[in-house]
Amino acid sequence: MEKDNYKTDIIFRVDNNRNFIGSPVFALFPHEVSTLNGLVNCYQHVGQHSSAEYRHCIANSKPATPEEYKDLKEEMESIGYDINVVKKQNYDKYLKSYYEVRGVKR
Repeated sequence: MEKDNYKTDIIFRVDNNRNFIGSPVFALFPHEVSTLNGLVNCYQHVGQHSSAEYRHCIANSKPATPEEYKDLKEEMESIGYDINVVKKQNYDKYLKSYYEVRGVKR
């Protein structure tokens, strides 16, 4: 994949589920709505891209440290992402993406 010129906002989290198989670290794309009902994109080592409910993920995980998310960040950069690590969702950016997915002109 060619290197992305777009800076992608990413929140790295660690799943609280103690029975998790594989790496519990995942990446949320807080400003990239992927479905009509408002789910956002997410990424993990196993399974890679998927959709996720932002608030559920935040409630059931903790912030990942740079050491915890290092491997996942490197993997994502190796497939072309230019990552901007953020701590929380900017609701205005989320709404802009949500309206674009739904075809609503504002």
